[in-house]
Amino acid sequence: MKKINFYSGPAVLPEEVLLQGQEAIRDFAGMGLSILEISHRSKEFVRVMDEARALVKELMQLKDNYEVLFLHGGASSQFFMVPMNLLGDAETAAYFETGRWAHLAMEEAKNFGAVHVACSSKNENFTHIPKKYNVPAGAKYLHLTSNNTVYGSQFHWWPEVQCPVVADMSSDIFSRQLDFNRFGLIYAGAQKNMGAAGVTMVVVNKELLGNVKRKLPAMLDYRVHIEKQSMHNTPPVFPVYLSFLTLQWIKKQGLKKIEERNIQKAKSLYDAIDASYLFEGTVAKEDRSLMNVCFRFSKEAKKELTEEKFVAFAAEHNIVGIKGYKTVGGFRASIYNAMSEIGVDTLVEAMRDFESRA
Repeated sequence: MKKINFYSGPAVLPEEVLLQGQEAIRDFAGMGLSILEISHRSKEFVRVMDEARALVKELMQLKDNYEVLFLHGGASSQFFMVPMNLLGDAETAAYFETGRWAHLAMEEAKNFGAVHVACSSKNENFTHIPKKYNVPAGAKYLHLTSNNTVYGSQFHWWPEVQCPVVADMSSDIFSRQLDFNRFGLIYAGAQKNMGAAGVTMVVVNKELLGNVKRKLPAMLDYRVHIEKQSMHNTPPVFPVYLSFLTLQWIKKQGLKKIEERNIQKAKSLYDAIDASYLFEGTVAKEDRSLMNVCFRFSKEAKKELTEEKFVAFAAEHNIVGIKGYKTVGGFRASIYNAMSEIGVDTLVEAMRDFESRA
């Protein structure tokens, strides 16, 4: 029996995507070759890359001045690629410090220019997203992390600023309808909501590029990847293909329906947490993530209970991946697009059953 996967990533994928990927490993596009063996220059794979990029543009309804890239590595590589391409040595970028990944992105940017902390919830253990912020005039860009996988917060509003906004959307990309054209650059590791680990999607307004004076290595220059249509060197072929399949699945579902389902899944789980005497949420309610639901035992819970007991109890119900991040503790249920309502309901029932026995 397949387990119910609440891991934060690599995360659950749609069943049809897994089956199509499995078939492609045996024989891709009738070529008589595995997708793991084919040339990335073959017309069959070039078509995949082109259609994947076109699907992103369609789903995001991007204007003509935007380009879509599929690049090597995880989103962490964008922590330095963004400032390397956008921030001059004597210029300033503003950063929202709202969690671990936002902090790491900010630290990398310091290698390329000045960094201004527009706001921070670090002193409150990242339990909320600050509503007051200060972005200096002349800032080259504002960077934010739209969803916080470690602490379980998410932006449900967007700052009004004069500079371009750069967003790390790794853990909530394609989970809701947005005006994506309001962002200057978006990046996302594929392994949460749109594929497998090993490829990162970048959406960039081309008008932002070419303004820094430093010499950029070709592999780290967005303009080179745009010119080569994400084929400057051998791309991560199989992860790109799985992203292509997942994007097809997202299009078939529709972003509106996906958002509605994600809202309902999150509501079911948060309602169970709020109704419990044993469990409690860890994030301000207005900032709760629809993707990563973080919770813990309440202060009123029996002291002899350990987190390991509930993790083991959940495993008996075929549930895996609910242990909280290593530096935070507690519990975390990641309910990305491909997580079913049945999966969430199973977790809710396990929580209620565990509480009744406590």
